[in-house]
Amino acid sequence: MASLQASNFLLSSSSKQIHAAISVPKLPSIRFSVPKVATKKLSEELNTRDGFINTIPIEKNVTMTPLLQESSPVSMATVQLYAILEAVADRVEMHNNIGEQRENWNSLLLNSINMITLTAVTMAGVTATGGAGVSLLGLKLASTLLFSAATGMLVLMNKIQPSQLVEEQRNATRLFKQLQSQIQTLLAVGSPSKEDVKDAMEKVLALDKAYPLPLLGVMLEKFPESLEPAVWWPKNQSQKTNEAKQFNGKEENNGWTEELEMEMREVDEVIKKKDSEHYEQQGNKALKINKILATSGPLLTGIAALGSAFLGSSNGPWAAIVAAVTGALASAVNTFEHGGQVGMVFEMYRNNVGFFKLVQESIESNLDESDVEKRENGELFEMKVALQLGRSLSELRDLAKRSSYSRIEGSPIDEDASKLF
Repeated sequence: MASLQASNFLLSSSSKQIHAAISVPKLPSIRFSVPKVATKKLSEELNTRDGFINTIPIEKNVTMTPLLQESSPVSMATVQLYAILEAVADRVEMHNNIGEQRENWNSLLLNSINMITLTAVTMAGVTATGGAGVSLLGLKLASTLLFSAATGMLVLMNKIQPSQLVEEQRNATRLFKQLQSQIQTLLAVGSPSKEDVKDAMEKVLALDKAYPLPLLGVMLEKFPESLEPAVWWPKNQSQKTNEAKQFNGKEENNGWTEELEMEMREVDEVIKKKDSEHYEQQGNKALKINKILATSGPLLTGIAALGSAFLGSSNGPWAAIVAAVTGALASAVNTFEHGGQVGMVFEMYRNNVGFFKLVQESIESNLDESDVEKRENGELFEMKVALQLGRSLSELRDLAKRSSYSRIEGSPIDEDASKLF
């Protein structure tokens, strides 16, 4: 009986376990019902009108933005100006880096050539003091080779004029930064147009042509016949229509008066007769000095090389004297030319003359325009000219009056227009 009761107990417990195991599959039906409800709700939300509006048009607007920019000339002009701005910033960095590199060229070549020349001079002097029967062939050959090497290096250095190259890159960096600020101002204060994009492109290309980066083929002439002003602006640059009327509806004649026109004519005359002429004369003087120095340096080292070649012969003492004296003079000439940066001085004058030419052209182009509405605003233009010349408005007007009085009296004015240079 005990065994039967135990077996019945086991059977009953196992049957309960079986019932419990059978009842377990009912639970997944509840779990499966939850995703169905969520799936149904999600599909309902996707099919609702509000949900469709909140999700799809956002992506549609993002993808359609470039199409709107292409269809709108103002938006496309803005994008193009930003692209030009990036290119201008890159050019600023390039010209700055190359300017530093060429400044290193100038100092390294100057020091190297002077050391070579003075070493050769020392060897020539030692050879001349050598006693009879002493073989100084090694010093003689070394001195000759060093003088010859210095001559070749001087010819190359005088051809490229590293100090002038450095000044070119400095000016290019400054002008590209100026163009960069102009584009940034245009983007900040107004809606640019296609004409603004075209004007910015022309200015970039004009600067690239005025200050080339490569040395071979397109390098600027370092020894022209006479000074030619640097031109870094487009030659056919059109005058922009002034928009000052939009800021002040009461403004008449676009800020121009007869007094202002006479003032600008007098300022233009002073710039032409005083500033431009003065800097052209100084630039031509610097050019002549640079030509003389560039010719004298290699010539002296060449004579020293010939003198050192005759060391040890019957004319040995005189050959040593010639080699030592001409070598020392060559070192002094080289130091004065490249240490004093005569080429940089010439380039500075060339850019100053170009600056005054730009001011003259801007004044004359405004005065030649008969329609005052197509000119730049008179008051704004007067302020720009005054700032370019380093004067206040009252000083600029006084300069124009003195120029007029001097012209009536027949005596030249004794004052330059610019106070900056």
